[in-house]
Amino acid sequence: MQMEQYPIKDKFPRLEQLRQNHIVIKFGGNAISGHDELKRFAKDVAMMRSLGLQPVLVHGGGPEITREMRLRGLEPRKVAGLRITDTQTLEVAEYVLGRINREIVKALKGAGVDACGMPGHHGGMMRCVRKDPILAYDEEGNLATVDLGHVGDVESIDAKPITLLTASGMVPVVYPLGKDDDGVLVNVNADTAAAHIAAALDCEELILITDVPGILADVNDSESLLDEVSIKQVDELIEGGVVKDGMVPKIEACRLALEKGVRATHMLGGKDSEHLLRQILDGKHRGTKITNG
Repeated sequence: MQMEQYPIKDKFPRLEQLRQNHIVIKFGGNAISGHDELKRFAKDVAMMRSLGLQPVLVHGGGPEITREMRLRGLEPRKVAGLRITDTQTLEVAEYVLGRINREIVKALKGAGVDACGMPGHHGGMMRCVRKDPILAYDEEGNLATVDLGHVGDVESIDAKPITLLTASGMVPVVYPLGKDDDGVLVNVNADTAAAHIAAALDCEELILITDVPGILADVNDSESLLDEVSIKQVDELIEGGVVKDGMVPKIEACRLALEKGVRATHMLGGKDSEHLLRQILDGKHRGTKITNG
C-alpha cells in the first residue's frame, strides 16, 4: 500500500481514533514464513508507525518448534490444538521462540522500525498458573483427561513494560513464555497470550494473522469465507466439525478478548499485506470479523 495513493484525511477517517490506542497483531510461522514474507510484514509495520499507530506484535512458532523437535529426535504431541509440553519440549520452545524473536526484530529494524523483543514474562508482564488437565481425545482417539505438562494459563498481565516501550516510539515483539508465581517457565498458547495482552491494553482491535483467509464454511473451498460471524455461530461450526484443530484455540482467544472488553477481533490471511493494512486503516472486513453478537 503506497501512502501517496491514499490521502490521509480522505481515506483514513478513523486514523485519529486508532492513534489513541494500541493494536495487537498476532502471527506465526504458518501465516508469515520465510525471509521475503517477513520483510514485507516489517514494511507493513513501518507504515503503521509512520502513520502514528501503536502496533504490539505477538508471535508464536509452532511449525518451527515442531521441526526443531523432530531434528532432535523428539515426537511432537498435541491435543485440542494445544501442544503437550514436557521438559524437553519446553527447552526446544524457549530456544526456537527466542531465535524467531531475534529474526523478527532484525527484520523490523531493517525496515526502519525501532523494535524490542521480549518473552511474555519480561518485567513480570505475564503471570501464569499451570494449566489444569483437560478432557480431550487422546492419540488413540479415546476421550481422556490429558495433562499438557508445562503449559500455562494467563492469570494476569501487567501492561507497563509494553506501554513504556510504545510511549518511547518502539514496537514491542512478544513471544509467549510466561512464569508462574514460583518463577517456573511455562509455555502459553500465542493466540491466548495475544488476547490477554489486547485486553490489558484496552485495545480497540485484536488481529490474528493466519495461514487461511479467515473462517471458511467449507475448509476445501477458499471462496466460502465467512465475512462476519458471532461467537454463537462459531460454536455451531465447532460442533459440526467445520472449525477444528488449531483453529479452535484461535476462536477461544477471540472469545476471551471480546469478553474482556476488546471491541473487535479479526482473522486475516497472512499472504496479502493489503488485507492487513486496509483492515486497520479503513476498517472494512478483510477476512472474518468475530463478534459477541
